[in-house]
Amino acid sequence: MPRSVQILGTGQLLELSRKLRAAGGPRLRANTARRIRRAAEPLQKDLQQAIRTVELPGSGRKGRGGPSPTRRPLRATLAGAVRISVRSGASPGARVWLDHSRLPDDITAGVAARIDDGRLRHPTFGNRKRWANQWARPSGWWSKTVQDGTQRMRDEVARVRDDVRRDLQ
Repeated sequence: MPRSVQILGTGQLLELSRKLRAAGGPRLRANTARRIRRAAEPLQKDLQQAIRTVELPGSGRKGRGGPSPTRRPLRATLAGAVRISVRSGASPGARVWLDHSRLPDDITAGVAARIDDGRLRHPTFGNRKRWANQWARPSGWWSKTVQDGTQRMRDEVARVRDDVRRDLQ
């Protein structure tokens, strides 16, 4: 599973970045960055919704289970870690990624990839001597959602690029 999706460094965006610097308009640069961020927001929201709706049934006996002892739901925590960044410097573009620094220490970086593949193995109620498997239908919550949303994001960034290029001429 790719850890992020990026749209950056195309020749046209680099040319546009140079023209923005030459024009010296900080308001124009800020406006462009804001519009590129808005182009990435639907993909971020789709990813957050996708992880919140992944079903992770327990593998234990029926009637067991209950609320998380950490009071921190896994899917909501992962959804909160999906981030956007926009760059307008030497390598302009937008990036949507899972920010591992926003995850608690007990959730490793590979958890999202394993959920994407359909299997999650974890200690039972924090007991590292006893492990449980949770199986999900391989939902592709990340890979499929990114694949579906990338073209829309690219099209919107191209539209922003063309609008700004028109303004600069």
